Amino acid sequence: MRPYILAEANWKHIHDQPIDLVILPWGATEAHNYHMPYATDVIEADTIAAESARLAWEQGARVMVLPTIPFGVNTGQTDILLDINLYPSTQKAILNDIIEVLNRQGIRKLLILNSHGGNDFKTMLRELGVQYPNMLLTTCSWFHTLDKSKYFDEPKGDHADEMETSLLLHLRPDLVLPLEEAGDGAAKKWKVQALREGWAWAERKWSQVTEDTGIGNPKQATAEKGKRYFEDVTQKISGFLVELANLDMKDLYE
Repeated sequence: MRPYILAEANWKHIHDQPIDLVILPWGATEAHNYHMPYATDVIEADTIAAESARLAWEQGARVMVLPTIPFGVNTGQTDILLDINLYPSTQKAILNDIIEVLNRQGIRKLLILNSHGGNDFKTMLRELGVQYPNMLLTTCSWFHTLDKSKYFDEPKGDHADEMETSLLLHLRPDLVLPLEEAGDGAAKKWKVQALREGWAWAERKWSQVTEDTGIGNPKQATAEKGKRYFEDVTQKISGFLVELANLDMKDLYE
């Protein structure tokens, strides 16, 4: 039993255990090119949250990881078979119920560890923060924590690319097909310049952008690259967890 993983914990051991920070991993269930599993984002959320929490726990941080929510916002992939969509309004309702429990039980800090590019919790947390003013509600996306160009040869992809493939080759190689079976992750770009440059935004229609559901070439992925990235990203996130867990709620700013 890992005492910082709620799914493995039991009432005997945690009923009087102090908890300073709750971590909610949030993934998605969707196609990841031809070679990777639909649960890629969930596997990444599970493992990155657990390892980051382990490192933080060993530094004295009293953290608790909730079970990963396996469905995310996939409104741009409605015609991709079995890409399961949760609307943002549904996500907010789920968050409200979880935060209500934590607030009632005096656990004042929540981190949503996001594992899916389609999820965006900021506006939800702004609204929920007004409803629960005693809570510190935070979110981060693990895939934004490090400079991918320092780890991967083709860092510009964002879905089933070299980075994600390398991670899964390290974490769950049994679920990754040989790379010669993967698509090349080629993706069309917007014709509108502002959207192409990224300072304006519109949702991509996935099946019109990519033939294999991937965006980014995975062909140079290796387990070794995935291991190095995993170790560094969890080390960085664990430092964040320690800071949050130890943060005085009455002294947040300097």
